[in-house]
Amino acid sequence: MALEVMARAAGPIPLDAAFRVEPGELLALVGHSGSGKTTLLRTIAGLWRPEVGRVRVNGHIWLDSAAGVNLPPHRRRVGLVFQNYALFPHMTALQNVMAAMDAPDRAEAARILDLVNLHDLSDRKPAQLSGGQQQRVAVARALARRPQALLLDEPFSAVDRATREKLYAEIIALRAHLAMPVVLVTHDVNEAQMLADRMVVIEKGRVVRAGTTAEVMAAPEALRAMGIREVAAMLPATVAAHLPDGLSRLDAATGPLFLPAVEGAVGTRVRVRIMAQDVILSRARPEGLSAQNILRGRITRILPGTGPGVMVHVAVGDHEILARITRRAADQLALQPGDTVHAILKSLSVARDHVARAREWAPDAPDAPPAAG
Repeated sequence: MALEVMARAAGPIPLDAAFRVEPGELLALVGHSGSGKTTLLRTIAGLWRPEVGRVRVNGHIWLDSAAGVNLPPHRRRVGLVFQNYALFPHMTALQNVMAAMDAPDRAEAARILDLVNLHDLSDRKPAQLSGGQQQRVAVARALARRPQALLLDEPFSAVDRATREKLYAEIIALRAHLAMPVVLVTHDVNEAQMLADRMVVIEKGRVVRAGTTAEVMAAPEALRAMGIREVAAMLPATVAAHLPDGLSRLDAATGPLFLPAVEGAVGTRVRVRIMAQDVILSRARPEGLSAQNILRGRITRILPGTGPGVMVHVAVGDHEILARITRRAADQLALQPGDTVHAILKSLSVARDHVARAREWAPDAPDAPPAAG
């Protein structure tokens, strides 16, 4: 039941993209606003038709511009969760789910609500539900269509961070029951890393990079397309010295950092990029290693991922870094929020395309460093 998508158009948003999502796989479409992510989602759902396009699910053609095929939305077995959820305000949660069914079935609607942990709130209307609960009703309604593909359009953007993290865990648990392709549109790279099996980075309607999360996050062109603020962590720092051994010492709020020769005179303000997959966590400071680039911090959150890893948030002073480690490593270390750990930074780089003098870092400047956390 794989989903295959190809779309080309000159406007209003230029498109030239193609990708494939396997059954049971969650693919994240990542990119800035206006990059074409939602347009691709609308193409799959039949809400927009590109000049040239093809959408096929499980061998069924939904769109084939060359053959003149373009099924309307109601004939495409697709579940779509909108950014604003689009629930019927006059209906209860149960009624919203039943409204999506070809043949309304109260027992089946209750079963689907139970799947998203809303069995005890089935008689409440949207205004009586929290944002997170409304989102779960929207997911249940999408599943009630018995879709061949599930589409999620920025589904977590309307809730606060604490609610968002609970929903992440619920989506991960729900995926164990889904055998269909799932496409998630998001501008949040950390969210994509946490939830997706694979990522497709979109810039100006084109695929910049596609692959596993690790492959995409290791690609410089993908990082540029996603935006420097969206990598795992960025630390403001100042070039303190250029050393004889070819290293540069940078002074950051988290302590001194050592990198291969950094361009810029002493006193230049830069930002240091720390990728989540390049961070190793240890209970004790490792012996026999250089004292360089080992930060002592406190675990603030541990979030599950759908793949073989978990995302660990570590507070170091007033800043936060992320570590993507394997589940096995997390279990062996018995990590818990509040624990003190040492973060070993395997690889660091400077965001040279965002090097700026101090006078350019006014709080309202567009290139100002992101706030901690």
